[in-house]
Amino acid sequence: MTDVPAVSTFSASGEDAITRTIELNIDSSTQNIVPSNFLEIYEIERTVAAIVEGNFKRIALQFPDELLCHSVPIYRLLKSKAGEGHDIYVLADTSYGSCCVDEVAAQHVDADLIVHYGHACLSQPSRLPVVYVFGKKPIDVDDCINQLGQCLTTRLQQDTTSNSNNRHTILLRYDVGYSCHGDVIAHRLESELQSLNTRVLHDPLPTRLHPKTAVQSPQTFEQTSAESDEDNLTNVIIAYIGGESLSLANLLMTHSHCEVYAYDPSTRSVRLQSHRTNKLLMRRFAMVQRARDADVFGILVGTLGVTSYLPLIVHVRKLLTRAQKKRYTISVGKLNPAKLANFMEIECFILIACPENSVIDAKEFLRPIVTPFELEVALQAEGTWSGRYVLDFEKLLAGDSKNDFGVAPEDNGGDPDQPTFSLVTGKYRQAKRYGNNETSTEGTSASLTLRNQDGALSKLADSAAALYLHSRSYQGLETKIGEDCPSVLEQGRSGIARGYSDDHS
Repeated sequence: MTDVPAVSTFSASGEDAITRTIELNIDSSTQNIVPSNFLEIYEIERTVAAIVEGNFKRIALQFPDELLCHSVPIYRLLKSKAGEGHDIYVLADTSYGSCCVDEVAAQHVDADLIVHYGHACLSQPSRLPVVYVFGKKPIDVDDCINQLGQCLTTRLQQDTTSNSNNRHTILLRYDVGYSCHGDVIAHRLESELQSLNTRVLHDPLPTRLHPKTAVQSPQTFEQTSAESDEDNLTNVIIAYIGGESLSLANLLMTHSHCEVYAYDPSTRSVRLQSHRTNKLLMRRFAMVQRARDADVFGILVGTLGVTSYLPLIVHVRKLLTRAQKKRYTISVGKLNPAKLANFMEIECFILIACPENSVIDAKEFLRPIVTPFELEVALQAEGTWSGRYVLDFEKLLAGDSKNDFGVAPEDNGGDPDQPTFSLVTGKYRQAKRYGNNETSTEGTSASLTLRNQDGALSKLADSAAALYLHSRSYQGLETKIGEDCPSVLEQGRSGIARGYSDDHS
């Protein structure tokens, strides 16, 4: 007779957690760097010069997961060249997204300078100065110029035949890993297109940022649109250098009226990416419609280092209070579906994060996650979105932003109790209202609940969690006197498990 291993019915052994295979999206170009090239690729001399000139004593090195394998050699090179009097620490994990400067982790070691390695969103820091080291991703500059030049020449010749007086503008944007080649590509591309009455605009990315200085952001399009007439905005074409990423997706949505041609150095190919814009915006429009049906919102704090994140949280709270929506402010670090599933009473989340981490399009989450701009659109009247998409904090906080972004002011002249039609469910719904206003549900029969078995009533007050618990079919274990409890109370044992003392005698 063979022995059958015992298997627990109620719990697993946990072996799957150890043997599970996790897929990581690691850039192969960063794994092929040999130590002899670290001085050039990671700009050791420039970093040491910034440390010595600023007389920084405690330096935090922030690495993304894919570059942690290079952290120890970089630490040793910086330590040997900076000399004594400079304490250097490696931040092995980030509180939020790896593209943002982690000022929270840096303050744990009382750092006065952060050196950020790898991909960065270039958000304005709020407390500490930052030195950016983007790295140098490999790219064939000649092939890039030839591919983009041929594609843009064909596109520009089509407009030249119809109207020879129009002057086109090429806005060059790229992944930060190719910033070291930006000047060369911009100059050569402009020379390639010189005969077609075309100019190429390009802003070098900043390599250092301070909390109180203005960001030299590569948002050249806003400068271009200010110089051009509104009728000539169709003459702006964006040339992007880099692979598929959140940066490219956000670029397509925030510049939905422009044509975007992307050159991928890994595949050496150019593709028209702007045909994806409508599909991306339709997905976000679906999220906006789900946010319109929500009455309870959770404000997710997704960054603690970006300037203006606190004023933006205050701005979002005011919007929800004015619309009589219930709000909770939550800080959960890095997001995952399991964390957010704990807040069952929340019907929609608003993520306050850097532009690259603000758009969450994962289907694994139970509730929709929208951006602050999408919330502004959702709280307005029907059919008020013009297609403009905004992720920048400063623009959201600017005065009269609704008129700038094509969002009409809400009409408050109608009946507040009028039901609204939901495009998600296809039915009419009655919105719940929270707060101390006259139109609040407080004081109605919906705010009363049974307090105990004697029939006493209690007010739920203005609590979304209490209302959610009251609406559930399962209300917990019911106490039935005479059935569940013993008729005579008896004293139990006391002491420890090894030797109970019997007090019955």
